[in-house]
Amino acid sequence: MNSACSERWGLVQEDMALSARNQLPGVVESIQIGTIMAHVNVKVGDNIIESVITRTSAEELGLKKGDAVKVVVKSTEVMIQKG
Repeated sequence: MNSACSERWGLVQEDMALSARNQLPGVVESIQIGTIMAHVNVKVGDNIIESVITRTSAEELGLKKGDAVKVVVKSTEVMIQKG
């Protein structure tokens, strides 16, 4: 996150504490920026996690292919399928 965006939006530092327990380190595999939204694929281990975030958020984070990121999963429900 660049300092100009941080100052403009009053954002906290990158090392901020989060209550979410499911924080998965990964690497941005691809990012497609649209008019309003951005589709981000992150490789976590052998898996790809897809996320759709606002274009503004992607730009503020300066996301690009190869960036090290954390995927934070905050959900009211997680399903498990055996096999």
